[in-house]
Amino acid sequence: MATVTLKGNPFQTTGELPTVGQTAPDFSLVKEDLSALTLNDFKGTNLILNIFPSIDTPTCAASVRTFNQRAAAMENTKVVCVSRDLPFAQKRFCGAEGIEHVVNASDFAAGAFGKTYGIEMANGPLQALHARAVVVIDANGIVKHAELVGEIADEPNYDTAIAALS
Repeated sequence: MATVTLKGNPFQTTGELPTVGQTAPDFSLVKEDLSALTLNDFKGTNLILNIFPSIDTPTCAASVRTFNQRAAAMENTKVVCVSRDLPFAQKRFCGAEGIEHVVNASDFAAGAFGKTYGIEMANGPLQALHARAVVVIDANGIVKHAELVGEIADEPNYDTAIAALS
């Protein structure tokens, strides 16, 4: 378990993020059209997993906007925004914001991604949602960077995440 805070109050996650150098754990998420999205869908592509509690919070929305801007200029790289929001909410937000360079993926069905990646919150007011994290996976499926953001209200370190692919 890891500890994160929300406005300074500590809460635990159900596990630990994958470690740098290991093969990224497989996952199955739900796309906007309700079909499955897996790690294998990105084989041969660099992948940035932007993980957060809910698209309907200012910091989560900011991370999607920022990664959308940065992803537009990145070759052979996809950004997948992962939360437990329904796919319809993710699609609504991105449509309203004109966001086109990220892939939305929901873990609403079973929460298996949150458990596998160790970022499901085990207690507190956001229990069962995802803590804020970024996992960078290279084209060979190896974890190159993993950041669990200590304070949920803070944005991730975008520069470090992007630099992990250099």
